[in-house]
Amino acid sequence: MILAGGQGSRLFALTHKLAKPAVPFGGKYRIIDFTLSNCVNSGIDTVGVLTQYQPLELNEYIGSGQPWDLDRVHGGVFVLPPYQKSSGSDWYTGTANAIYQNMQFILRYSPDYVLILSGDHVYKMDYTKMLAFHIEKQADCTIATLEVPKHEASRFGILASDEDKRVIDFEEKPTQPKSCDASMGIYIFSTSVLVNYLQDDDKDPISTKDFGKNIIPAMLHSGARLYSYQFSGYWKDVGTIDSLWEANMDLLDPSMPLDLQSPDWKIYARNAVRPPQYVGDNAVVENSIVSEGVEIFGTVDFSVLFPDVTIEEGAILRDSILMPGCVIKKGAVVDYAILAEGCVIGEGARVGARPEDTPDKDNWGITVLAKDITVPPGAVVPAKAIVEENRPVTLTFETEEGAVV
Repeated sequence: MILAGGQGSRLFALTHKLAKPAVPFGGKYRIIDFTLSNCVNSGIDTVGVLTQYQPLELNEYIGSGQPWDLDRVHGGVFVLPPYQKSSGSDWYTGTANAIYQNMQFILRYSPDYVLILSGDHVYKMDYTKMLAFHIEKQADCTIATLEVPKHEASRFGILASDEDKRVIDFEEKPTQPKSCDASMGIYIFSTSVLVNYLQDDDKDPISTKDFGKNIIPAMLHSGARLYSYQFSGYWKDVGTIDSLWEANMDLLDPSMPLDLQSPDWKIYARNAVRPPQYVGDNAVVENSIVSEGVEIFGTVDFSVLFPDVTIEEGAILRDSILMPGCVIKKGAVVDYAILAEGCVIGEGARVGARPEDTPDKDNWGITVLAKDITVPPGAVVPAKAIVEENRPVTLTFETEEGAVV
């Protein structure tokens, strides 16, 4: 069961009209491709994707599940939005409530175990190893954990375990973390146990219906067998502008353990057939991912370019992510920016800035443009700006006679 209904508010303009799992990533993927690919690579053939916020594009992207080999006669992939029942229902009010509302979908397949995942993480993981650990420990619930730096621990649910990896303490986003073992939001439940705890949680009027805040603490309090499964590979929660930018840039670092084309654990995606890339005679391209259908006549360095991007002659693109269909016009400069689909940067415009060109580092950050934003010729969009919609701008010019227009 993949939780893919969150609003993704920390991605601001990028998720204004798009579900977070559907945000483009890495030149040819969407974020949800990682979770779906992990499932099929792990031999899981029955997957429910729970959607809610801005689901249209995500639903269309998943379709029948064919790119991930999930278009099955029995099982396959199912998009599960909230729906009205005879007894009344509501939007998903939390992660646990989302699973509870889809309990009939789970039970129709009579599974012994249920794997619960988030649709907004970038990682490669073999869930069969975690399941084997769960069975070996005779666990009621197994939580995948990752060791994080101590200064980041307060962002996660933090576990403490004994020598046998049995969880003895859990705290959601503690101000004073007792360990650095962070929950990855990946759970395996024995089905009967999951059903019982979700039913009890639904009856609790003060519960927030959340796994981290309610279900896991309740299980720990009642003495249920909770175990921690240690994960050691690459994993990134791309729920913020900075983390999304960093994860894309990690793809350009050969020392990072995130090979998306590895034949033994491929990441699958729904992609249309496009013509090959074209790089002009005077173009300069270094340290970048360039997808199909891209045309480059200017300079590109340390950037990720999605299909159908155009970089015109004299334009400069550095340390940035350009999603499908973006156009950088002649003489424009784009630094440290994320441009959503269909953005157009006019001639001579500047978007973003380099850290060394920003004396006040508190005012420096990644610049973000929402889908279909057009920046007029000569305009300046500063560092750390977030532009969610097109709006009129005033440009000032000085004529040859010295008059200001």
